Amino acid sequence: MKSIVKDKRILGYESLSSFPNISHFVTTRVGGCSIGNYTSFNCSPYCGDDSESVRRNQVLLCSELSITPDQLVIPYQIHSTNSLLIDHAYLSASPEVRLKKLYGKDALLTDCPGLCLCISTADCVPILLYDKKHQAIAVVHAGWRGTVDCILSKVFEEMDQAFGTQGDDVVACIGPSISLDSFEIGIEVYDIFKKGGFDMGRIARWHDESRKFHIDLWEANREQLIDCGISPRQIELAGICTFKSHDIFFSARRLGVKSGRILSGIMLRK
Repeated sequence: MKSIVKDKRILGYESLSSFPNISHFVTTRVGGCSIGNYTSFNCSPYCGDDSESVRRNQVLLCSELSITPDQLVIPYQIHSTNSLLIDHAYLSASPEVRLKKLYGKDALLTDCPGLCLCISTADCVPILLYDKKHQAIAVVHAGWRGTVDCILSKVFEEMDQAFGTQGDDVVACIGPSISLDSFEIGIEVYDIFKKGGFDMGRIARWHDESRKFHIDLWEANREQLIDCGISPRQIELAGICTFKSHDIFFSARRLGVKSGRILSGIMLRK
């Protein structure tokens, strides 16, 4: 990953940075005004942080991106596989209806320029998708539940239906999130992945010290992307573990659920 601003408050992906017609970002913890477990650059409005601090942080984020806060589209996530197409019907709706539509969504997709689709994470996997042929984008929140329920595959199907997206068209980025080394699970979660048809030899490891299995969410989601027809060469993996790097990135396993969130976003330029 690369720094988008001088103080490394906002990061970006090498693969997406080569496209001048899109903007994208991944926030870190540093350089904002929030306090406590939200210290300091929390831009997510749904995690219990002081609303004024979130507003100020969003203004700071948007000033670096040369956009306005009302261009941010941030869903209220519930670890589902529900997604929302941001289209002209959404844009023509009232603010109240828009907010209602965003509730319970863990992925967003659009081909409308000028809207910054965002996803909030703190150990779960944030994924940005860019269809360079049809000029469409998507953001995906893939925790272990979303991963095992194949949220990426479902979003890709929706992109195909809405825009004609094919695997060769897509650049995908898997963002900072919990790693195989840090993500220990109970046997019940292991069994859910196994029953879901995942290659456990590739995505799971037994740790003698913890006496528990660990799951590789990065690889599980990368395999889904490849199954969708996306070339491994067009998949960028940040390779940053939020649990290990909790001083730079928010980690719910380190800080608790009532803590800040990483905000990842992508936008088609007007």
